[in-house]
Amino acid sequence: MKLAVLYAGQGAQHPGMGKEFYESSPAFRAAFDSAALDFDLHRVCFEDPDGVLNQTEYTQPCMVAFACGVTAVLAEHGVQPDVVAGLSLGEYSALEAAGVFTAKQAIELAAYRGKAMADAAKGIDCGMTAVLGLDRTALSACCEEAAALGCVQICNYNCPGQLVIGGEKAAVDKAAELAKAAGARRCLPLKVSGPFHTRLMAPAGDALAERFKTERFREMQIPVLFNCLGREKADADIIPDLLVKQVQSSVYMEDTLRRLGELGVDHILEVGPGSALSGFVKKTLPGVPCASVETPEQLDAALAAWRDEA
Repeated sequence: MKLAVLYAGQGAQHPGMGKEFYESSPAFRAAFDSAALDFDLHRVCFEDPDGVLNQTEYTQPCMVAFACGVTAVLAEHGVQPDVVAGLSLGEYSALEAAGVFTAKQAIELAAYRGKAMADAAKGIDCGMTAVLGLDRTALSACCEEAAALGCVQICNYNCPGQLVIGGEKAAVDKAAELAKAAGARRCLPLKVSGPFHTRLMAPAGDALAERFKTERFREMQIPVLFNCLGREKADADIIPDLLVKQVQSSVYMEDTLRRLGELGVDHILEVGPGSALSGFVKKTLPGVPCASVETPEQLDAALAAWRDEA
């Protein structure tokens, strides 16, 4: 049997996430509390009285702190996945699980990344839209035609029949209009604060490249599938370069999931609030069970089911 752990990206965050783990697990607390940030992580993640959790500069370190804590709990249970991956931001959590980053490092890098992305988005009238029921080739053609109005790209290849486009709002809206005319079932505008995973995030990539010069990247202890590749890295690929590319290019989640299937993965745990990745797994790898883990009770149930089958 092969187990994969997938780490969620931003979008499903909510006040209170991780609080049950924090109160019940010393391992979770140690990872969660390891970083030095310029805001009160507990206050924002567990309570969010000021309503800032959905701002990307806060969302990103909160999500990664939660994920690193759950990874520590999994290790305490003797669980080491055979392969890991994450959606966008979740890639930093996957790299921490693989030993490339410490928990402190991953959380602090996520905070830096969040600020860099927020800065890159300033002054841009942006949009992102989920496009349902249209294939990649047809949607790419729509984006190419709409690019006369500005930047628009496919930024997320989530699963069969679900793609996301992003960029400058006028171009995104035009591409969505063209997608409907081309046969898309639905086009759903998303609430976002930036044109994430498009070339408009190049300034964030530049900022990360500078930051990475001062960071230590350790050897991977388990394989990681990378967003901008949809697979493992090649020997010539450098992790810092992949993370710089990742912030400004498409997330190939469907390709990543298909690669998990090729690697023989037969059980998946989704770490993070919500169950978006489990939905992607169901559509891409319908025969592979995927359990969402947000609370200690969900973790216990998922591990019991996995061990029963093992």
